[in-house]
Amino acid sequence: MSIVIGGMIGLGKTSVADLLNDYYQSKGIDSKVFYETVDDNPILPLYYELTPEELDAKRIPFLLQLFFLNKRFKTVKECIGWHEPLYTIQDRSIYEDWYFAYVNKKLGRISELEFRIYEDLADNMMEELNELPKKAPELMVYLKGSFDTVIERIMSRGRSFEINPELKEYYFEVWKGYDEWVFNHYKASEVLVIDMDVTDIVNRPEDAARVCREVDNKLNEILFTKTHTG
Repeated sequence: MSIVIGGMIGLGKTSVADLLNDYYQSKGIDSKVFYETVDDNPILPLYYELTPEELDAKRIPFLLQLFFLNKRFKTVKECIGWHEPLYTIQDRSIYEDWYFAYVNKKLGRISELEFRIYEDLADNMMEELNELPKKAPELMVYLKGSFDTVIERIMSRGRSFEINPELKEYYFEVWKGYDEWVFNHYKASEVLVIDMDVTDIVNRPEDAARVCREVDNKLNEILFTKTHTG
């Protein structure tokens, strides 16, 4: 079974991925987390710290999208080939990558030409993935929250390159269209929504237990449907 954790910056994708990994391993189920690349990303701090003029001159947003696309493509292949575990858990998926590129185009940070090049490359990668078994996840766990919750969580985790007040416009642009993209455009798998306005898996054990239970129930439902229809 393959799970991807999706949602806004700061809402706790890595924490949820780790929680689910610990949960399944505690049940004796083979599982592995594949993390989104952040700490060893040489481009990401530049994206957050440079002035708009510097971003435009260096074409940093375009380079960042290519960096993430390449890493997520590699992650999908690693998930498929990782000793056939019973569960793989991805901290963000390749499917969401297009949405971030689209937002950057809307903001004028990526040009129309760059976006076309990005889409052509992404389409070629997805065509290659279509030839591989189990390239799509069974479930996206979508972390959904209000904009106030997003900003609060971003500030509380304290990554210096993420807390520049001028980034609020960017965060809002990503946030305001995320639900629409997930519910109307994402077609790769079933979606389970976790309301992060009322969920704190780090400080409330009952919330952590509830999230694990909801994910497990949804996966069992998906497995039952596959078994009886297919």
